[in-house]
Amino acid sequence: MQKKTGDGTVAAARLVGGAPLRTTIDVADPSDWLALDTGVREANRYRSQSLPERGHSTPLPVGPTRLDESRLALALCHRDGWIRQEAVHRSAGYPGLLPLIVIRCTDWVGPVRERARLLLREVLDVDSAFALAPLILRVGDRDRGAFGVEVLEEAMRRASHGQLTVLFAAPDRTVRRFAYRWAVGSRLLRPAELARAAAQDEDTVVQNLCATAALSTLSDEEAHEHVLAPLLTARNPRTRSAGVTALRRAGRSEQAVPFLGDRSALVRACARYVVRQHGGDPAAWYRQRCTAPDDAELPPGAVIGLAECGDRADAGLLRPLLAHPAAVVRARAVAGLRALDSADAEQLRPLLDDPAAGVVRETAVALLPSAKDLPADWLMERTGSERPRHVRLAAFRLLDARDGVAALRAAVGLLEDPDVKLRTWAEQAVRRWHPPADVRRCGAEVGELLDRSRHLFSDRVLRQRKREAGVGS
Repeated sequence: MQKKTGDGTVAAARLVGGAPLRTTIDVADPSDWLALDTGVREANRYRSQSLPERGHSTPLPVGPTRLDESRLALALCHRDGWIRQEAVHRSAGYPGLLPLIVIRCTDWVGPVRERARLLLREVLDVDSAFALAPLILRVGDRDRGAFGVEVLEEAMRRASHGQLTVLFAAPDRTVRRFAYRWAVGSRLLRPAELARAAAQDEDTVVQNLCATAALSTLSDEEAHEHVLAPLLTARNPRTRSAGVTALRRAGRSEQAVPFLGDRSALVRACARYVVRQHGGDPAAWYRQRCTAPDDAELPPGAVIGLAECGDRADAGLLRPLLAHPAAVVRARAVAGLRALDSADAEQLRPLLDDPAAGVVRETAVALLPSAKDLPADWLMERTGSERPRHVRLAAFRLLDARDGVAALRAAVGLLEDPDVKLRTWAEQAVRRWHPPADVRRCGAEVGELLDRSRHLFSDRVLRQRKREAGVGS
């Protein structure tokens, strides 16, 4: 996250007071260096310090005088180009100031920029270049920022494979993306290494880049074994889906069948494509799995997969699964019935009391279109404090969807609920409530409920709500 200018001005003030650089900013954070560079120029107090201003014959002390690191850091960020130029010249013996030299390589003053670039080429080795990679790439987006990126690429060309792993494992995803793009373009990594990177990295850009590059090299049996296996067993669905799709090109379409029941919709869709291209029938596989006598090992993905490629007639295969011992299977059965437009409110109502929160959430979503047909008193009972939290949330969601007095009654009843999230939702529901056309029949109750929630409204808004409901002031 980019640091605020104010943070940089505070850091500048501390450096002026003699604080060591490493205790003033986080030297490993590029944002701190960039904020310091901006903050020094913005700090008004800096003008009164002893560093001379433009117009002096020598911007910095001459002779053997040696500035400490903090003072030199301030000079490198000074608003006067002459002072910055001289500070760059004196920074050769200060490796801790290399981040500021990187920033000065994009300086708008030509002599400052050229001297900084010359110094950077002289002192930068592979290890220091890799340590500065996050800042170099951040500054590389600026005008005149290409130089630092070129220097980093030069260091990468000189680096050993072991040294490059520092970039591939960098916590900064921008660095990892840059390193893998460069490695792919240079054909530096073997297909198996790219496959492992796609399977292990958490960044989707790296996953897609490495998976695509690895699969583009599939040409022999050994490559199949070493490339497809990591992709197919990856935790992230994008990489698994790439591996599943590649099974067809590798002549192994039959291996896509187990992925029809994958937990990811993307992977299931890719598996269905491969199976169909091989002449298989995904819907038949789903039906067989959902009706197998021994369904204890039924993959939840097979349940929702049937809804994804089946028809309304398949709802009859999903309804028995509403009583499956596995909660995730029950939840997928509810979701599948909703996807097939076959969610029967009377059949799903009992699942609002399910002990599994996931099942109750799916049930509430499926019942939302029928919320007005559900008994309001029955739902109100489920908002009581003795009920599990997930049941109370679902019941309130359905009551709120009903609108009218029932929704206001439920929301006001939860305004003092001990659960913070539920109480916040109730407050929001009361604030946005407006009376429907038939609310005048319950005018007295509405007036009482609005009075109980008057702390949520201004006097003007409260009077307006009452007028809308036909309630006297």
